[in-house]
Amino acid sequence: MTTLSKKRKAALAKYDASRSYDLKEATQIIKQISNTKFDATVDIAVRLGVDPKKSTEMVRGTVSLPHGTGRTVRVLVLADPAKCEEAMAAGADMAGLDEYVEKIKNGWTDVDVIICTPNVMAKVGALGRVLGPRGLMPNPKTGTVTMDVAKATKEVKAGKIDFKVDKAGIIHAPIGKASFEADKLSDNANELIQALIKLKPTTAKGTYIKSIAISSTMSPGVRVDTRAVQA
Repeated sequence: MTTLSKKRKAALAKYDASRSYDLKEATQIIKQISNTKFDATVDIAVRLGVDPKKSTEMVRGTVSLPHGTGRTVRVLVLADPAKCEEAMAAGADMAGLDEYVEKIKNGWTDVDVIICTPNVMAKVGALGRVLGPRGLMPNPKTGTVTMDVAKATKEVKAGKIDFKVDKAGIIHAPIGKASFEADKLSDNANELIQALIKLKPTTAKGTYIKSIAISSTMSPGVRVDTRAVQA
């Protein structure tokens, strides 16, 4: 039998864990039950009615959260010198090519997002074994393989995130920090959910948005009424 900590018991006493709430109510509850000493990240988990094993039902994409994620995103741009200058001017944290390719080959991945230009993909592609498992491999579908590295850098810094359904059919994504106002958290959550609805595979049968839960670091999850977000 699992013993609940005092903090978890106190958190569970503030809402009804057996019911589902609308987005605004859920984010208000998350703010009340988040009790870490640091500014906790608020995450959303959306379970989809898809079979990720089928290529036609692989849901992935990007979305720009209207209020950002609240976290500092370290951006590395891999490109020729002229494009590296554009990227640094746009706010990239690091930019270069061969020196970073070598560092990554040796296991360095101290970065959150990697953006590259199409003409260097041959070199970047060779880094798949290191970058792939960490979700850092640039991809045209997420806008991280582009000639417009300045625009891509600004979008990522402003709160653009990429998402991909996992093997269990769940999308996990950050939607802000516990210090955000509840309305801003619900705005961000709704932006992601609407993006997922637009990406519904034509081959997906039955209920598409099966369940939604919002939680903050170390907090219990709060269930969201799926009917309300799909109305």
